[in-house]
Amino acid sequence: MGGREQFQPKTTKHRIYKTMATTNKKATEGVDYTMQERIKALYELQKIDSRIDEINKIKGELPMEVADLEDEVAGLQTRIAHIQSEIDEITALTRQAKEEIEQSKMQIAKYEEQQQNVRNNREFDAISKEIEYQQLEVQLSEKHLKEYSVAMKAKKQKLEEAEAVKADRMIDLNNKRTELEGIDAETAKDVEALQAQADKARLVIDERLLTAYGRIRSNVRNGLAVVPVKRDACGGCFNRIPPQRQSEIRQGKRIIICEYCGRILVHDDSEE
Repeated sequence: MGGREQFQPKTTKHRIYKTMATTNKKATEGVDYTMQERIKALYELQKIDSRIDEINKIKGELPMEVADLEDEVAGLQTRIAHIQSEIDEITALTRQAKEEIEQSKMQIAKYEEQQQNVRNNREFDAISKEIEYQQLEVQLSEKHLKEYSVAMKAKKQKLEEAEAVKADRMIDLNNKRTELEGIDAETAKDVEALQAQADKARLVIDERLLTAYGRIRSNVRNGLAVVPVKRDACGGCFNRIPPQRQSEIRQGKRIIICEYCGRILVHDDSEE
């Protein structure tokens, strides 16, 4: 299968060709090309686009794999950030619990000192209750500290696992990117030259025909919107074309569509 660039959504590819067609209309205003010239240019455009498709096939699944790895790395990064946020929250709660323990111990020391100077049993009992309350606060905070410690250990383990997975995915991603960039570098000049030829061919094709070409090309699996008649059959679906229809195709006076697959049929002199 080809790369992701090769399999654009139909609506997107259709918009691309529609934009090209609009630009092409402005470029060809005042120029009157015959239908035969337009059909010939359309066939040339198809051959150029097919050559670009072949170059893109060299990339195979690389563009899609790179995009998937990028999405996975981004997801892992979001997960890591979320876990780190939870760790920060537990750290803050741990700090708060320790501070509460220190405050309670200070209160206990203060109340114990006051107990030495009480004047009656009522004051002694009141202070004793305050000491008991603060001791309970210390026990509760210490319980929370144990819970925070367990939670922190679990979160740090999850963080380490997520970071390890991310590191592995980054290695894969960098390798795939390097491979894809290498292919792009090798084929860049060829693609650029082909794009220039394609732009030249589009200058001859009118807006309506170019839009139809883009639409058909988006709807067929192999990207062949324009096909020649080969051995009395459609070069796309291989269904037989009647002699009368073949004669009309050779004349090139109008666009002939295959009634079976919907592709544009053209006459190829090289076939003779």
